[in-house]
Amino acid sequence: MVLISRVLRRIPSLCVILLAGQLGSAATLSMKPPAGPPTSKVTARGSGFAPLEIVDLSVGSMILVKIPADNTGSFSKELKVPRSAQPGPYDVKATGETSGDSAQHIFTVATNWPTFRGTVTGLGFNPFENTITPKNAKFLTPAWTGLMGDLVDFSSPAVVDGVVYIGSFDGSLYAFDANGCGQEFCSPLWSGPTNNDITSSPAVANGVVYIGSADRKLYAFKAKGCGQPTCQPLWTGTLGSGVVESSPVVAGGFVYIGAADGKLYAFDAKGCGQNRCSAVWTATTGQHIYSTAAVAAGVVYIGATDGKLYAFNAQGCGQPTCQPIWTAQTGSSISGSSATIVNGLLYVAAFDQDLYVFNAQGCGQPTCSPLWVGATGEFIESSPAVANGVVYLGGGDDLLYAFDAHGCGGPVCQPLWRGSAVGAQAAMVSSPTVANGVVYVGENNGMMEVFDARGCGQPICLPLTQLLTHNEPIVSSSAAVVNGTVYFGSADQLSPPHGRLYVFKLSRR
Repeated sequence: MVLISRVLRRIPSLCVILLAGQLGSAATLSMKPPAGPPTSKVTARGSGFAPLEIVDLSVGSMILVKIPADNTGSFSKELKVPRSAQPGPYDVKATGETSGDSAQHIFTVATNWPTFRGTVTGLGFNPFENTITPKNAKFLTPAWTGLMGDLVDFSSPAVVDGVVYIGSFDGSLYAFDANGCGQEFCSPLWSGPTNNDITSSPAVANGVVYIGSADRKLYAFKAKGCGQPTCQPLWTGTLGSGVVESSPVVAGGFVYIGAADGKLYAFDAKGCGQNRCSAVWTATTGQHIYSTAAVAAGVVYIGATDGKLYAFNAQGCGQPTCQPIWTAQTGSSISGSSATIVNGLLYVAAFDQDLYVFNAQGCGQPTCSPLWVGATGEFIESSPAVANGVVYLGGGDDLLYAFDAHGCGGPVCQPLWRGSAVGAQAAMVSSPTVANGVVYVGENNGMMEVFDARGCGQPICLPLTQLLTHNEPIVSSSAAVVNGTVYFGSADQLSPPHGRLYVFKLSRR
């Protein structure tokens, strides 16, 4: 394995592009995949060089590796993108030492955030971020703002292949260039209308973006749009009731989404060959579903307002309606809080002020009790994020809670530390996002709070900085933090169109 040199950090970031070319010879170079995050693997393949000559693979003036061509003048070499590589495109050049023949290809260092909380396990953690740090977070400033028709309430951005997707209360899914438009305010690349409010977050998989609507439908749009400002869906999935906060999750060929009728719906991610599709199977809970499913090790988990967490076989049961493998009882309604699965443990919060931790494999009984409980001070609608042995959770009492993810050795655990805003206080119903030692959580005081993930050595910690919105207190949207950029939704009450996608980047490092 060969590490691409840290010279990558000195090449400026541009939009995600892919170019291949020849420099006066028949030599060729390709990089597959053409883009990837730090630490990812990429295979460089070349041809058209002199037989058995040494080929220098370089970025700028720095030679990354010397590769011997075979007797046909071809080579193949697996490389690893260094952890320190900054986002952006890099011109990789292959040059034959004997022939002088050369070819180039652009590889883009980029990280995707394809679904609510980043992964189908609900982790809420981006392990690839390397631009924003606890030391420079104070330099985050507005980069550009995306304009939508109405408030963004709970819908959280997905960022995939240079496009950011988010839903609005006006009933439309919006797609923006993730790098903006070169202006302070940007219009979307395209939008996809539904027939009612959207509080669901988009999920992107295999060239399709999925989102739920309060009009009792799951929508599937082509992720690249349709070449027009307004796009119609590829297909819709029929639900028994509206989608309230529950977001689609794509795993194992299924799209899972919960609805207010208390059912979990599993659709074929490819659709059904018709404009309207029915679920392949459903599962009924005891009350409404406002949370988002999490999928791990062949099991799909989802909470309901009856206070129970449900675990179903992710492939269904061979019948139209499936029963749970097991359930877990909390002390109150599981509202917007969605399960997070890490290292065989499942974390979920309830309205009774507690974080609950279960064995993700169940307990061998129909109903399971928690391994331990984390005590907060008020109702919880936030979903847990887990990173580096700490679980983070927003509280209705205006505080961010940080618990030891392994518990405390007892049945009830106290937080390691709490985070509090500077100035106006309000509920944190947004779900935290953790990236590169920084925690981001929306607070309904018009701000995205930014904390040091390590805390401050005190019981109560103040934020590193606070990212402000304009004239709108609701920041229930959860941040997507990728490629040195923070994306989240809110609004501007005073300046129509009211809906806003807020985008922050570092003004300096």
